[in-house]
Amino acid sequence: MAVATITSKGQITIPREVRILLGLESGDKVDFSFDSKGKVTFIPLTKKLSSLKGLVPKPKEPVSLESMKATVKTRGARD
Repeated sequence: MAVATITSKGQITIPREVRILLGLESGDKVDFSFDSKGKVTFIPLTKKLSSLKGLVPKPKEPVSLESMKATVKTRGARD
């Protein structure tokens, strides 16, 4: 059983075994839902890859593989 302690600021650290089991990483969000009996459910908020469709618009013209490689070569190594 995984146990966490609440700090004076109301924060907890999610035990490592729970983070691994749920695939949680730093910056991930979680949701807490409650039922009528006072039970709390902890749910990781993850997005499906398909939800990202349409986020980046399609280029007006097709881009060649050579053009993509050249762009990565010139711009990809920036700090």
